[in-house]
Amino acid sequence: MEEIRAQMSTIEEPRHPSYVKYALEDILIIIMCGVLCGLDTLGDLVVYAKSKADFQRETFGIEKIPSKATLGRILSMVDGKQNGDVILDVLRERFGTMGEVIAVDGKAICSTARGENSHKALQILSAYVTGSGITLAQETIHEKTNEIPVFQEMLTYLDIESKVVTADAMHCQRETSRRIVQKKGDYLFGLKENQPSLLADVRLFFEDNIHRDQWESCQTAEQNAGWIEKRICRKATDISWLEVHKWPGLRSVFAIERIAEDHGHHREETSYYISSRDACPRLLMDLAREHWKIESMHWMLDVTFSEDSCRFLSENPHKTLNSLRKFAPALHKHFLEPV
Repeated sequence: MEEIRAQMSTIEEPRHPSYVKYALEDILIIIMCGVLCGLDTLGDLVVYAKSKADFQRETFGIEKIPSKATLGRILSMVDGKQNGDVILDVLRERFGTMGEVIAVDGKAICSTARGENSHKALQILSAYVTGSGITLAQETIHEKTNEIPVFQEMLTYLDIESKVVTADAMHCQRETSRRIVQKKGDYLFGLKENQPSLLADVRLFFEDNIHRDQWESCQTAEQNAGWIEKRICRKATDISWLEVHKWPGLRSVFAIERIAEDHGHHREETSYYISSRDACPRLLMDLAREHWKIESMHWMLDVTFSEDSCRFLSENPHKTLNSLRKFAPALHKHFLEPV
């Protein structure tokens, strides 16, 4: 517990010393404990802190419980970026960063949108180790930019050596691929219309059955919520015909066909991928599926922690609370793991 207090004490104090009644780290620890319990409003945080006053005093040495107004004021004043980085540092130091796949994805906090323009909502890009549930890094995406340059900047400090970085088709960019390979990592990207000529060539290859002898394949099937879903992964054994695209580090292209059936209902789709990792079709399909774990984490932020309903007006509280919400499921996951 002293470790957490020591980490919190490194956060810059935004208040004038003459106005400090409650230690900053005490307030942040109270907020952290409340969020870990699934609370998402200032009123609930205060009720929690008062009901757990003995626990707060015995565990963290917190003698006084601040008011709702004080909690809200501190959340708005404290640098959300710095606070979030400290929280993620605690997470990484306690549980490490073991795992092969780093999934990168952005999430908008819908309540921060202005009027009907959802594109003006605060967005946070996260790099997430799917195996351990640890968030390695997060960056805010502002109105005048998008995920692509923010992700590329994130790659300047992320340690991705020997990792596979997955992202959706937006990030299927030559420069992004080049940076990942340069840092001794591998990429695996969905391929869509933002790379039209490459997509057209790959799609034609897999749709034209005359190339059947030039791919390897595997198939899986599973039942989920009444649906029986079959997945077929086909990987090209020779991609020399794609050299014309001059894609950095490209070593494999593959297609995943998903066929789902439920009591006469039928749906199917085919997705295409490129990667700098050369592996068997089964492993490539597993790596592609790992990306959905960050989508699951974002879903949990909304459903379990009601992030999209959070009504703070400034960015700082959202950045801090977003980090704590990511901290909570990771902490629970590792607490419940057998020793």
